[in-house]
Amino acid sequence: MTTTRRQALQTIGIGSLAMLSGAAALRAAGHRKKLPVAAVVSTYFTNSHADVLIGKILEGWRQTGGAGPDLELVSLYTDQVHAKDLSRDLAKKHGFRIAKTIDEAVTLGRDSLPVAGVLSIGEHGDYRDNDTNQKMYPRQQFFDQIVAAMERCGEFVPIFNDKHLSWNWPAAKHMYDAAASHEIPFMAGSSLPVAWRYPSQELPVGSKIEEAVAVGYGGAEAYGFHAIEALQSIAERRQGGETGVAAVTALTGEQIWQAEKDGTWNRQLLTSALATFNGSVDNLEQKLNPTTGTFYLIEYMDGFRATVAMLNGVAGQFSVACRLHGQPEPFACWFRLEEQKPFGHFEHLLRAIEHMIHTKEPAYPVERTLLTTGILDKAMHSLHQQGRRLLSPELIISYKATDWGFANRSKENFPVRSTK
Repeated sequence: MTTTRRQALQTIGIGSLAMLSGAAALRAAGHRKKLPVAAVVSTYFTNSHADVLIGKILEGWRQTGGAGPDLELVSLYTDQVHAKDLSRDLAKKHGFRIAKTIDEAVTLGRDSLPVAGVLSIGEHGDYRDNDTNQKMYPRQQFFDQIVAAMERCGEFVPIFNDKHLSWNWPAAKHMYDAAASHEIPFMAGSSLPVAWRYPSQELPVGSKIEEAVAVGYGGAEAYGFHAIEALQSIAERRQGGETGVAAVTALTGEQIWQAEKDGTWNRQLLTSALATFNGSVDNLEQKLNPTTGTFYLIEYMDGFRATVAMLNGVAGQFSVACRLHGQPEPFACWFRLEEQKPFGHFEHLLRAIEHMIHTKEPAYPVERTLLTTGILDKAMHSLHQQGRRLLSPELIISYKATDWGFANRSKENFPVRSTK
């Protein structure tokens, strides 16, 4: 373990409540009533996304029976029952309903809506890949059936969709438009934007960002989404706000090094991003896995450019670095995750969900995830087409940066609306 990582782990106190930096800032004096929620999940087993989100509603932030969110799970639908399913035993322990359909989960079989919000978690499970190697999780199907149940009851409550909206752009845009048409408070996305950052710093809104590089690892789609959304949580704070993406290119092998020679991506920024967790570009060409190492080149509508470097064989962390106008040193931070049970970064995602369900106001704009979804879809198609540059006129998406905090953002700087 590197010195930087060891110091960070000691600072936040893994395995103890001391780890939950910023937790006190997220609690207000007094008690708030727990609101009933339904969950629609693909499958539920130890350390699945269902477990690390729903498990915190059932058994506390650390999933050890302690304090947790002001939410109560009243019903659960599982699309697939895993061989090591947890949900049935948890239902017996906590008394929530195992629903046979999504409509039943949302309505408990009634004609009026008994829940204050719905969590849709379409991650993990036995689902097919398409010819562009995108996992065809049924997130749109979940969403449509959730909304249909609400339509039947004539009432709409907040919905959270885990990770990207869908594996394909048309489905993602359909979900976004449907939520808007029904005025449904809607959130989605990754836990990366709300995870710990080292150093703990926030780029001011309106910063003159000239170029950015994000570092990621893992599967091109499943983990590529996390890396792109971490990047987007920084890039959206640039001067002028977010206006969308004009083109996306995915490169592998020799294409990566040719792009560097052409000045398309910046090794100095890559070095800065890796340095946040004591990573290194030494022997980069030899270490990078030639089949799974992928660079996503993102060209924004306003001329801003960013690169997502999926450094399999080189790094196993997420970080972002960007060059600021007139600044000699880049802004750079490591998006640190708790890499063991209970995966505490999901606590901070759940706190944002909890806020939306209680206030009916999303903690941050779903447009971030809509744009990230579109970027990822283009990247996967570019990868399938051997690095073809794909124009993205559909990704003209404008929105303003959020003021929602992250796990170790200072207490004084946390927005009032995020308090619990």
